[in-house]
Amino acid sequence: MSQAETMTPRERVNKALNHEEPDRVPIDLGGFQTGIHRKAYEALLKHLGILENVRLLDPVQQIVIPSEAILRRFHADVRYVTARGPESFLGGIELNERGGRRWHDLRDEFGVVWSMPDDQMLYMDISHHPLANAGIAEIESYPFPNGADATRFTGIRESALALRQETSYALSSGICGVTYEMCWYMRGMEQWFIDMKENPALCEALIDRTSQYWVDWMTLFLNEVGDLLDVVMIGDDLTGQYGPLFSPDEYRALVRPRQQRIIDVIKKRSKAKIWYHTCGDCSFFIPDLIDMGIDILNPVQINTAGMDPARLKAEYGKDLVFWGGGIDSQKVLPFASPLQIREEVKKNIGIFKPGGGYVFNSVHNIQPEVPAENIIALFDAAYEFGPYEQ
Repeated sequence: MSQAETMTPRERVNKALNHEEPDRVPIDLGGFQTGIHRKAYEALLKHLGILENVRLLDPVQQIVIPSEAILRRFHADVRYVTARGPESFLGGIELNERGGRRWHDLRDEFGVVWSMPDDQMLYMDISHHPLANAGIAEIESYPFPNGADATRFTGIRESALALRQETSYALSSGICGVTYEMCWYMRGMEQWFIDMKENPALCEALIDRTSQYWVDWMTLFLNEVGDLLDVVMIGDDLTGQYGPLFSPDEYRALVRPRQQRIIDVIKKRSKAKIWYHTCGDCSFFIPDLIDMGIDILNPVQINTAGMDPARLKAEYGKDLVFWGGGIDSQKVLPFASPLQIREEVKKNIGIFKPGGGYVFNSVHNIQPEVPAENIIALFDAAYEFGPYEQ
């Protein structure tokens, strides 16, 4: 399949991000929230007859780094610039035996332990919340990682500059700025939500620490590459499939001011568009996101009640770019036929693409059970139905 293209990928993406119509809808694959699970990727490689060493981007979600061969096959317009842990942090996965099973355990910088059974190898879940029983004094004295450790960014400008100068792709950061979610990773989700009702002072003490980490991190990161990026990705899941995970009033009092600090740092140090990830029916929070300065919404979970594509485009299409929303990843992408997928993509692109302001991807990561034929149908349809009339 081929078609005339009149723009470079970078030009195409930035045209769309500025709510103008490019030559075709930009396509994305390869990020932490817009990527593909290792098992689905391995099946895809086998189907296409491609031999390569599979590299993990995120061991927790088991998301891979797609090869250039795959990215080019699917006409992906975005490439990613990601940081790493500091030199002082000796991360890695340990293999341990518990309960008659072998476990892959990963302790992150914050002391959260993520675990995955060897007989499953699908995802890592949290097995240890380091602040589960902490009080405010313990939170204030806890050894948080140093976001201002410059070794996180060793060589990142050189690699980003090479991508900028030697390729024509749009450049995005990986996901960062995860402010309130990090609190429940450390505290436990149930306990964190109890705290929001019964101990708000503790919540403030903890989220002040996580947000300061990201302010420090973002300052150094953007000092290195802020002038080279087209998109900076941040996010916190605010909603589930049926609406907010917690009160919008609590969000506005506790979470939003801390997120705003990070957004302000980004705007001060980069002209990149700010991309925000939250799953679920986030229609309750879209006005807040726009008011804070968010430019792009992801993953656009179109199978929830408040996230109808036509409504979203009509109400918010002038203010937000929609990045995702190409197909329902829960019920359609894994189980429909390639022909049905083609028709669903055609329908959704037809809604989102008028006037620009749209970057194609599925809703969140492609999961392990998705057949290779369906993945191919997904991106081939995006390319087929993406062109604008010139």
